[in-house]
Amino acid sequence: MKPSVVEQMETLGRHFDAIRETQAEAARVDARLAEQVDQARRFAEAVVRDAARDPAALSLAARVPRAGWDAAMIAEREFVTELACTLRLPVRSAETLIAESHTLMNELPGTRAALQNGAITYRHAQALINQAWSLPAEALAGFEQALLKSAPHLTVSNLKHRARVLRERLHPESIRARHQKSVADRRVFFEPEPDGMASLHWYDSAEKVKAGYDRLTVTALSSQGPGEKRTLTQLRADTFADLILDGVTASGVGRGIRGTVHVTVPVMTLLGHSEEPGELEGYGPIDPDTAREIAARAPSFIRILTHPETGAVLSVGRTRYKVPKDLKRYLRVRDATCRWPGCRRAAAHCDLDHTLDWQFEGLTAHDNLAHLCPADHALKSETRWSYVHLPDGTLEWTSPTGRRFISEPVTIIRPPERWRRSKAGPPPEQVRPADAKTRPPESDEPPPF
Repeated sequence: MKPSVVEQMETLGRHFDAIRETQAEAARVDARLAEQVDQARRFAEAVVRDAARDPAALSLAARVPRAGWDAAMIAEREFVTELACTLRLPVRSAETLIAESHTLMNELPGTRAALQNGAITYRHAQALINQAWSLPAEALAGFEQALLKSAPHLTVSNLKHRARVLRERLHPESIRARHQKSVADRRVFFEPEPDGMASLHWYDSAEKVKAGYDRLTVTALSSQGPGEKRTLTQLRADTFADLILDGVTASGVGRGIRGTVHVTVPVMTLLGHSEEPGELEGYGPIDPDTAREIAARAPSFIRILTHPETGAVLSVGRTRYKVPKDLKRYLRVRDATCRWPGCRRAAAHCDLDHTLDWQFEGLTAHDNLAHLCPADHALKSETRWSYVHLPDGTLEWTSPTGRRFISEPVTIIRPPERWRRSKAGPPPEQVRPADAKTRPPESDEPPPF
């Protein structure tokens, strides 16, 4: 017999109950993760304190040469970065998780309890934490108690709004003073999106952002007419693109200035014999038509064509420290970004690091060079993090605790056939010196570190 409507609704209700219980389980897991992260943080700090009290102990920093980081700084960066790799998070996100975990475990006991029993989700907890960070300690208890009464029944968005309003009432510092501090955090950031699209985010004073949005809207509205097929949303986006790409700044510069990008185009795609996507530096795959258009028509773009017979220099051995232009281009196409696991900073804004330092007989070669952003370059130099090159361009990083993490190249570029080992062997300039006594003369260029 077919179930009645009432029975079907009861069954559907049980499905919803199961979903809610799974969400509660996830909240309990998040609470346990916060506890574990904070325990690990406290343990790492205790190790540094113990080493400082015992001169005979091996400090966390004793095994590595360093120019300016003390033991506490090294321990903090090692902990944050290894947590980031462990959880597959950006370093900034790992820092945020550490701070959130500290706040939950030490400053917001009611929020931690609500998370542990599944009454709220971690996103609800974050809404409270983010507003609580700027409140004085004496205001936290009242702030938390007032919000937790209704938090289990609110969406995250509604809870954020209530928390923000309550914070304004409880904060002893004026909103003017706090705004002046927040202005220092203004920024613009880029975020890749699916299907060849991306977002540009502008974080600034509310009146500026709102004024900018209103200007876009008014300009877009003025473009509407009987023959205009674009929607207001599309017109607003097109207006923004015109302004940001060709507009003029307050200092009178900007018109006609375009950002330079690198696009890697497979040669068969360029010739129209393949539909393999191109690769836009800092973004990823783009459709072949766009890649061909960039390569053929945009004079302000650098065109990089991949071909099995490329003549890029792969090594200059020990003849000089400075990396030649064609090797730089090869490495930029291979890496595209910083090669620290999880870092997405564009290679154009990174350093070229000698994996084995030049001062320790390292070669200026494709398999001894990798792009590292300044922060991660310093991390590699100052701490016990290290990495080695694997044959396909993959970097294998080893953490201070001995755990290993992988950084894969964006583009795997195999050496041309004429460079591969033959019966006669590779050209002399590609052979690593087997004996330090027979290596080429030292370069006149000073080592970087």
